[in-house]
Amino acid sequence: MPLYAYRCGDDGPLEVMRPLGSAPPAIACPTCGADAPRMITAPRLANADPTRTAAIDRAEASRTEPEVVSAPPPRPARTPRPRLDPRTATLPRP
Repeated sequence: MPLYAYRCGDDGPLEVMRPLGSAPPAIACPTCGADAPRMITAPRLANADPTRTAAIDRAEASRTEPEVVSAPPPRPARTPRPRLDPRTATLPRP
């Protein structure tokens, strides 16, 4: 269940666990009973996929400080494919 944040004007922030999509725009403060409107908070990405998190971090870093490169990256070395039939090993290559 997600955790929703609300802020009471007198008592400060409070958090409530509710089923997804069922949080009302305001709740009564459990201490004073005043209306506490819902706050918009950042999503909790601590349990996110590390690969996606790294990609988001790289994209965010390149937004303000792009990397400067002097040449395109080198091509990966090609490894010859092994011949499947040993009888054709001595034949000339096309």
